[in-house]
Amino acid sequence: MSLRHITLAALAAVSLSACAATGDSAKLAKSPTEQWADKVQVVAHPDSIRLGVHADGPSTNQAAALSDFVGRWMQAEGGVIEVQAPTGASPRMISGVYDLLTAHGAPAAAVKLSSYDAGGAPAAPIVVGFERFEAVTPRCGLEWESLTSTHGNDTFKNFGCAVTANMAAQIANPEDLLAPRNTTPVDAQRRTTVLDKYRRGEITASARDDQATGAISRAVN
Repeated sequence: MSLRHITLAALAAVSLSACAATGDSAKLAKSPTEQWADKVQVVAHPDSIRLGVHADGPSTNQAAALSDFVGRWMQAEGGVIEVQAPTGASPRMISGVYDLLTAHGAPAAAVKLSSYDAGGAPAAPIVVGFERFEAVTPRCGLEWESLTSTHGNDTFKNFGCAVTANMAAQIANPEDLLAPRNTTPVDAQRRTTVLDKYRRGEITASARDDQATGAISRAVN
């Protein structure tokens, strides 16, 4: 076979391999430690309380229950608090629940009022709740093999499982594993200050702090 035929055959083989790899480019092989991240599951379950409806508003016990509820909501870094009241419930009761939630620290924008059809049941409660997220970590150590007999020099089956499980268990809000949080708003006042200094030709950096210079202090003899 001539050199020209060999070159053409090699180019054809490269082209075919490139075509075959294009369809699998989105399915790249994961490392032994990355594969465990797919086995961490985030489960959502409601954290709610039921309040009996009173014509004059929430009772003392209900106010204490709402205080504890807001504390759990803050600790879990919960999202929307939904207040579901039966159709025709006392307006004073609904507004009282809303006022207690906001008084204990829940932002007004996080409290959502809605109603549901209780079918005329006189004891239908007001349901106050939010979704709490929990990270379910993989179980490690189910399969062990001899670590001294590696044969192909591959990692053992449990490699990376403990690290992934520990990291997932330590996350304060497992909801962060589902999606990143929204960015906080910019500091418009600071931005305006810097731009005004820039337009006047002044130094835009913050004032120098002598305590942040890192200079070694001189001891007094």
